[in-house]
Amino acid sequence: MSLYIHVPWCVRKCPYCDFNSHAFTGTIPESAYLQALLEDLDQDLAFATDRPIETVFIGGGTPSLMSGDFYDRLFRELRARLAFATNAEITLEANPGTLEAGRFDAFRAAGINRLSIGVQSFNPDHLKTLGRIHDADAAHRAIRAARRAGFDNFNIDLMHGLPGQTPGQAIEDIQTALDYKPPHLSWYQLTLEPNTEFYSRPPELPDDDHLWDIYRRGSDYLHQHGYEDYEVSAWSLQGRASRHNLNYWTFGDYLALGAGAHGKISLVDGSIRRYWKTRQPDAYLNRIGSRTAGSDAIAVDDLPLEFLMNALRLKEGVDESLFSERTGLPLTTVGVKLERLRNEKLLVSDRLQATDLGQRYLNSLLERFL
Repeated sequence: MSLYIHVPWCVRKCPYCDFNSHAFTGTIPESAYLQALLEDLDQDLAFATDRPIETVFIGGGTPSLMSGDFYDRLFRELRARLAFATNAEITLEANPGTLEAGRFDAFRAAGINRLSIGVQSFNPDHLKTLGRIHDADAAHRAIRAARRAGFDNFNIDLMHGLPGQTPGQAIEDIQTALDYKPPHLSWYQLTLEPNTEFYSRPPELPDDDHLWDIYRRGSDYLHQHGYEDYEVSAWSLQGRASRHNLNYWTFGDYLALGAGAHGKISLVDGSIRRYWKTRQPDAYLNRIGSRTAGSDAIAVDDLPLEFLMNALRLKEGVDESLFSERTGLPLTTVGVKLERLRNEKLLVSDRLQATDLGQRYLNSLLERFL
């Protein structure tokens, strides 16, 4: 069991961002949002069924806009309501342009033990194009401040395939990040998503040949420096993969709190449901009663695809037994399709794991389970 908490506010909406984030220039209503989160949780406590919370991820928006005091009060109340594993991984997304002196210390004192620092690029021109509110110096200061505050478990978020980016510039971003020896690196390609400024007015992106060159050279560089791509766009040193990410990709359960948050729960009747919370921050704050905006049971026929589209993102895949454990279905449900894919050298023989060829054609592979 994991917990996802969404903080919907940011200083400015980035032109590529399709997350539930809302620019806010005044004083964020921390006390009111805290109260709303706790009321939200109280409605969903039955979902927890005494299972300990193994991981927490606080995403946004920009969670680092909230004060250390907000998180201190939040986690005191969460621990009063939920059982937490003794070694729970608790991650906060932090944007370099929103941090003031001492804030990382306050986050750590509140019980947060892992950071995901949204650098995106160290190149000044690319940061400007992406609409980021920080510059390269702020990114360096944020990483150094995290280290000083005692965060030895942190992720640096980088994007590639940026407008006008050369393969050399993409590698320079990786080189700069690795100077800080981050245990974890998210390195993913910029995509143009609907309902974003970039989608309405697309910038000129590198062509396919340049994108492949960037990915190939970046992958080689990361492998040479001891990082493994345990998931499609996530890299880590040995034993430092994000446990919260792994719970998603192994089709685990997670509670959802906050405006627009999404959750997934396996119920005692054997059904598996996805649910989501009221999206607009004002509506979420002022809601009376349940803040759940909707929920759907995953149809039995859809469970194999739902499971595999997560599990096969993992480079090492998962043990075959996990299919039945997480879906409640016998592996024979997909036995014929698995055998065909193995004959085509797209899956390995003894695990639910894509071969190198299967990873390259993962979308096509997954279409077999539609």
